[in-house]
Amino acid sequence: MRKITHPGLVADTRANVVACHAEPIEVILRAGETLTRAITQGLAKAGFANGYLRLDGASLAPMNYVTPAPAPGDGHAAWYSQTYTEPLAHIQLGGAHLGLRDGRAFVHCHALWQDRGMGHVLCDDSLIADDVTVQGWGLRGAGLVAQPDPETQFTLFRPQVEGAPIKGAAFLVTLRPNQDIGRALTRIAQDHHILRARVEGIGSLVGTVFEQAPHLESYATELLIVEGALQSGEIDLQVASVGFDGASLTGRLQAGQNAICVTAEVLMIALPDSD
Repeated sequence: MRKITHPGLVADTRANVVACHAEPIEVILRAGETLTRAITQGLAKAGFANGYLRLDGASLAPMNYVTPAPAPGDGHAAWYSQTYTEPLAHIQLGGAHLGLRDGRAFVHCHALWQDRGMGHVLCDDSLIADDVTVQGWGLRGAGLVAQPDPETQFTLFRPQVEGAPIKGAAFLVTLRPNQDIGRALTRIAQDHHILRARVEGIGSLVGTVFEQAPHLESYATELLIVEGALQSGEIDLQVASVGFDGASLTGRLQAGQNAICVTAEVLMIALPDSD
């Protein structure tokens, strides 16, 4: 499994996990609003300050975004490309976490759009083209808050308890670099006695190794979990991923071969042990 060297000392804690309640919701994103404001308002109307939304079917005009890029030579292990603009983007698959950065609403979003384009959407600089209803989960008991991370020297989301601690059936998780994403999530499930779960989220990998598709060789790739499931303690992650060239690939991750590059932000929702 490929790994990457970050500039700071390796943190002792490799996974941050906070229990929460995740309520399935539908949210209307209003035309003309920035993606950040539309998501914040939509979740607030449903009664939530934190959540994860699937943006499948939304259209943005314009959409500004970046893709992974090689390290800039300042000590960071990887970086972002220049900003690109799509005058009109029809999102086929997308995921967005709403949290806080510097005390303000902040949305971290990875999306896949027409012609296999994929990247990290700049949510403050992208506008909703048409009213659209999207699905997701409103969260109680936990939220993501951006904090400086000495290991990677990025500012990254970490889950924090919001209000009174909740003994919920869901977990908001962030993972640190150089551990296989599937194995890390499986360990968390074992620690919390979860046999079945739905897994949603975004992140980055050191390359992307699929079971039955060409590999992405870029040493930093961005990831969107398209369909994630834990069944009988075994995890299956169907993902979309993009590397330095901006072209995406989709498929099932090969077990044990996909190290996290910078971070992964995951919502794990426990399901009944049997239907």
